[in-house]
Amino acid sequence: MGKKFLAEAIGTFILVFFGVGSAVLMGEQIGMHGIALAFGLSIVAAAYGLGPISGAHLNPAVSFGMVAAGRMSGRDAAIYSIAQVFGAVIGAALVLLIASGQTDYTLAANGLGQNGYGQGYLGEYSMASAFLFEAVATFVFVTVILGATQNGTPAAMAGLAIGLTLTGIHLVGINVTGVSVNPARSFGPAIFVGGEALRDLWLFILAPLLGGIVAGLVHAVGATRAAAE
Repeated sequence: MGKKFLAEAIGTFILVFFGVGSAVLMGEQIGMHGIALAFGLSIVAAAYGLGPISGAHLNPAVSFGMVAAGRMSGRDAAIYSIAQVFGAVIGAALVLLIASGQTDYTLAANGLGQNGYGQGYLGEYSMASAFLFEAVATFVFVTVILGATQNGTPAAMAGLAIGLTLTGIHLVGINVTGVSVNPARSFGPAIFVGGEALRDLWLFILAPLLGGIVAGLVHAVGATRAAAE
């Protein structure tokens, strides 16, 4: 479990460093399409680099979705989640450290790629829209992960399928919430930004966990599971 803990922490660090880093350090240059691709590529990199050790969940919603699907224990999911949050905090801290080296960067004005909703945040979508998007998008994401990693599927393609799915989710939802689908990804930046980012954090914990667990339950009853699994 020690190696798995480290792999999950490093993998989630990669996710935040690539994804949040692209938004903070290169957002104006690459735009939303580039940010979406950065998040997707980070998953591909971590899946192939660290997947053989821990499965590269990198996300408490994925780990607890695995629990609901009957493919992981609650204890292991809790340990994974601690590692994921730790990696996300380190990733966000490093992005902040790098960004702070730019003369006109301030955390208050430029943010740290934190998730949000409502007045003043990107498309200014309502709380209900944000919750619905996060829950549904996480359901889709975890459904793809469970399907791509089940017995009988081409294992070599799983990382690519998962990464492309996350890219697609970002292409749909960056303007809605900045896209979380991952409580750890949201927690990392929020603890440094504080204020509204922390007040909104509950949504980016609850909605993804709900979506991931429902995806796991649907998989468990066989609706999205191959007969050979």
